[in-house]
Amino acid sequence: METSAIGQARPQINAREKVLGRARYAGDLKLAGMLHARLLRAPHAHARIVSVDTSAARALAGVRAVATGADVPDRRWGVGHKQQHVLARGVVRFVGEEVAAVVAETPEIAEEALDLIRVEYEELAPLLDPALSLDPGVPQVHEGGNLSEEINIDRGDVDAAFAGADLIHEETYTTHSQYPGYMEPMATLAEVDGAGRLNVWTSTQSVFLARQRLAEALDRPISSIRVIQPTVGGGFGGKIIEERSSVIAAFLATLVDRPVRLGLSRLDDILSGCFSVPATIRLKMGMTRDGTIVAKEVDILADCGAYAGLAGEVMTVTAMRSDNMQRIRNIRTRARLVYTHTMPRGAFRGFGGAQMSFALNSHMATMAEMLGLDVIELHRKNAIGPGETSVHDWKIGSCELPACLDQVSEAIGWGEKRSRAKAGGVLRRGVGMAAAMHVSGNRTIGNWDGSTILLKVNEDGRAVVHTGESDMGQGAFTMLAQICAETLGIPVAHVTVAAPDTDNSPYCIGTLASRVTINGGMAMVKAAEEARATILAAAAAKLGCDAEDLALVDGVIRSADGAHTAPLAEICRYHIYRHGGEGIYVKGSHDPQTVRFDGDFRGNIAPAYSFAAQAVEVEVDTETGQVRLVETYLSDDCGVAINPLAVHGQSNGAAVQALGWTLYEELHFEGGRVINGNLADYTMATADAVPMMHSMIVEGYEPNGPLGAKGASETAILPGAAAIANAVYDAIGVRITDLPITPEKILAGLAELEEASLA
Repeated sequence: METSAIGQARPQINAREKVLGRARYAGDLKLAGMLHARLLRAPHAHARIVSVDTSAARALAGVRAVATGADVPDRRWGVGHKQQHVLARGVVRFVGEEVAAVVAETPEIAEEALDLIRVEYEELAPLLDPALSLDPGVPQVHEGGNLSEEINIDRGDVDAAFAGADLIHEETYTTHSQYPGYMEPMATLAEVDGAGRLNVWTSTQSVFLARQRLAEALDRPISSIRVIQPTVGGGFGGKIIEERSSVIAAFLATLVDRPVRLGLSRLDDILSGCFSVPATIRLKMGMTRDGTIVAKEVDILADCGAYAGLAGEVMTVTAMRSDNMQRIRNIRTRARLVYTHTMPRGAFRGFGGAQMSFALNSHMATMAEMLGLDVIELHRKNAIGPGETSVHDWKIGSCELPACLDQVSEAIGWGEKRSRAKAGGVLRRGVGMAAAMHVSGNRTIGNWDGSTILLKVNEDGRAVVHTGESDMGQGAFTMLAQICAETLGIPVAHVTVAAPDTDNSPYCIGTLASRVTINGGMAMVKAAEEARATILAAAAAKLGCDAEDLALVDGVIRSADGAHTAPLAEICRYHIYRHGGEGIYVKGSHDPQTVRFDGDFRGNIAPAYSFAAQAVEVEVDTETGQVRLVETYLSDDCGVAINPLAVHGQSNGAAVQALGWTLYEELHFEGGRVINGNLADYTMATADAVPMMHSMIVEGYEPNGPLGAKGASETAILPGAAAIANAVYDAIGVRITDLPITPEKILAGLAELEEASLA
């Protein structure tokens, strides 16, 4: 290519249809005869369903069906723990659990019918505090007890390492749930076609995992279900495999034998979850005088809510992922996941990494101060490097964390601002930083983390990419189009990426664990190389020369000496219209050489690992307790940036999400009921709370990634909370260990400092 398709700031290939309002989301789709569904949710955190009277609702004109737990399949579904039915049967375990569903001619009739359903409950004592879950005599969320999962990891000689440490620090940190906050609440359209197959259009991050969930929950063969992905308005982990509304919509379509659309309101979406996993983390670390980390002990209590879902995997990430960021050999970890009678928690952007990042980075800043060291130098001293193997056997192919630290330090003026005299007065400023790592790919869903691309080159020389990987707004389709164009030798504008469809797309896992760029991208490289080889072989036959002498550049095939040339379209037509000819349709598959965890949680689970650092400045109002983010610099080690514009967009979005989690977002409950379940009361960061965002990229070269690339976006959400907490401490001397950082906590901390100074 005269101009490379890689490394150029490029708008997303589907941006035009979005800004023109022509993108079709699941909530926009309509089919002839379509009906509308609405859900009746439980008002109690824990209750036995005594009876459900649906007679009045069924009698309402325009109602076509009313379903309860008595109507759904007996088979239970779930990720690892098979615990849920399509609708609640016998007992409800959280406020908002789906008890009944109405299908009607209009949404208004369906809403009216909900008010006519009479449910008699026998209220039972709820378990709402995870700290009490394992106490004797407390209510049981499920038979067998309230402990969902427990992991224990022991590496090296922790006791001896602590005994030899010059400094030991121990603290407990608490983190809370965060709502994904995507622009598009969950929506699904489902129908049973004339052949009896179930067709489902749903907002999902993985059409194949969605199909698997539907087959299990509805107790029908996988091949009798087709899942198509419309445009998706954000996911952030909440639309992987835990949401229930698509299951209910599909079941209702089989019940009425007409198309059914179920679109959740914002309140419905919040009540149904899935929020991030809250955790209490006790962290103990030992260091030598020079800042070398010699020992680490962690105890985690995480809350999955009423159903486990992916929360066990999330907890595992919280427990051990950050260990791999540093050179440390002595680790003892215990992590327990417990049930409560609250909404289910599970996957969220960063997948458990943010919880431990807050604790670890707060801890390191505290210990750096105790040792009289600069925390940036503390991170640099302990950072793992390329070619090294971590304590859990992770093999680091590329790591630019030191360069990330340099970049944010220089950008914010770290040395100057850290050394300035502390100002008095009402408004006080401070700076803080944090660092983090994340996976690019993850061999956890069976012993496969691969991807397959089917590539079709049409008669006009333009390409169509068929993939089961998902674009939920992050730019995955644009990335695949760029890699295809660069490798094949055609303009990006000549590449179309078809929407995932389980009938027409190759099997792929979908968007999770920052795996699409590195694994889908590698499959794209292989498919494009296969197509190019096929085209050049055909061109050699037609032009009467050797394929090795030919190159495909900007859609034109030329020999090295310029004696032979042909437009790509001419060769593509030639490939078809000859004896034994056919269209150009090739496959590229890639499964990285990674290793699934063994029983001791050892194994190189990802082909690459991404790193990030963030430095922030805050201003704290000592009269009101309000914290304002003044500026932020975030540096992302993503390997070669396929599309820098997309990386910057994702990094900035992640930083804002971290800002919201740290300062603004908090669920409030009364008796297990969410009392701020709308965007007026559940406060996310708005434009006036966000300063100018500075996103920076450190480009290394990832040897296991496509054209040197690895994952971006998720790593960028991880450092924010600790960076802000550290900056607050720098400003006013108050260390907040319990998120979110609210004005009340700031004022209480200042009062404690004043009281201590007078003692």
